[in-house]
Amino acid sequence: MDAGALVLRAGNGSVTPRIVVLTGAGISAESGVATFRDAGGLWEGHSVEVVATPEGFARDPDTVLRFYDERRRAVASVSPNPAHHALARLESALGDDLLVVTQNVDDLHERAGTRNLVHMHGELARALCTACASRPEWSTDLLDRPACPRCGERTLRPDVVWFGEMPYDLDRIEEAVIACDVFASIGTSGEVYPAAGYVALAAAFGARTVELNLVPSDSAVPFDDVRAGPASALVPDWVDEVLCAP
Repeated sequence: MDAGALVLRAGNGSVTPRIVVLTGAGISAESGVATFRDAGGLWEGHSVEVVATPEGFARDPDTVLRFYDERRRAVASVSPNPAHHALARLESALGDDLLVVTQNVDDLHERAGTRNLVHMHGELARALCTACASRPEWSTDLLDRPACPRCGERTLRPDVVWFGEMPYDLDRIEEAVIACDVFASIGTSGEVYPAAGYVALAAAFGARTVELNLVPSDSAVPFDDVRAGPASALVPDWVDEVLCAP
């Protein structure tokens, strides 16, 4: 499939395509970021129920805070890879016509230069105050119960969306997916809703869909274009095609 067919639904070379890119754990794994779930249902040796649910936090907040403090430090020690940099290059060319929606809680997209970005599952680089609902930027540990910069209460938790909680900015994401010309899924299985429904939504409104993943996913709605391999190789090539399309 030629790049022009991929990126321009209207076939008009003068039209800038509107692109939504959904990224998952696979894009950051190549930078050394541990994936959310492995085959055993563990996250760096911890069960999801312990460190990724409100109930787990209520039972043992120290374990949860310590876990996310360690993850915040671990992410700070790695760097964006060529896939992150390629998407930032695409944003430089398309501006607001590109929206990156990430399921990841690391800041590798930002460090690569992406700015038009939605963290639907929250961010390690922010805290969430359970007293006043503020979401301050955060780079240090939460285990010692620091005070909230806004209200002063010592009720900060990681600003990470846990199982049973509502992802962020769903209305904005849905509006962008409905309006896009191209929907690209990168490094994600697409098995967990609401993200799992975006390819179907994009296709229903006429967008071309492309999957760039280590292995093809079991999406209920087939993508128009499926490319298997590491994101650090696939994404720069795809971005080159988009930018070189007539």
